[in-house]
Amino acid sequence: MEQSVLFEIENNIASIILNRPDRSNAINQDLLKHLYDCMDKIIKDDNIYVAIITGKGKSFCSGIDLAAFENDNLLDPRNDGTDLPDIFAACKKPIIGAINGPAITGGLELALNCDFLIASEKAVFADTHAKMGIHPGWGMTQLLQNAVGRPMAKQISFTGEFLSAEKAFQCGLVNELIPHNELMIRTKQIAESICKCNFAMISVIKQLIDKQNSANLSESFEYERNNCKKYFETFLKK
Repeated sequence: MEQSVLFEIENNIASIILNRPDRSNAINQDLLKHLYDCMDKIIKDDNIYVAIITGKGKSFCSGIDLAAFENDNLLDPRNDGTDLPDIFAACKKPIIGAINGPAITGGLELALNCDFLIASEKAVFADTHAKMGIHPGWGMTQLLQNAVGRPMAKQISFTGEFLSAEKAFQCGLVNELIPHNELMIRTKQIAESICKCNFAMISVIKQLIDKQNSANLSESFEYERNNCKKYFETFLKK
């Protein structure tokens, strides 16, 4: 039986491929275990500078496999206290979501935990938590509004309506909209551009940008200024 998540490394770029195409890459405990293991490899391997997450087949990720609700531990799949937002927050390296098809509910949450998204013209997006009566738990209520603004996030989550790739691009959910056959080519080009930058500074900038998610603007700005002062003090001592 083929593994539910594939992992590849090429030229300092790691690729995570969700590999349950017959189930539209729906999330179960086994997929989460392998996803988290892949993320651990990215975190620990100094030769990996950036990672890409995508799906095999026609879907990025259709959300939680409903068959997994009764039997699977989805909030702590490895029984080590690690949940999906924890594993992404622990990664100081850029994670790009290459959205090759539908990214629905839990699949959209997975995408939102990436640093930014590049989408195929065949991508579609939806948050159906309210329709299904399922409580969001992987950051939907916070990350979606960060991406598209509060009013649009409310419309998406309150209605459960599907967004086309073009609409997702227009509202800022995805950075670029790419012809389907060119999705991975363009995503890898972006990853290669990241690899050409100063890796240590990329990590610092990522941390500074993400700081505002847990603080107001003035606190985030002050945090950036203080760390900049520390950087220059260290730099001048060299």
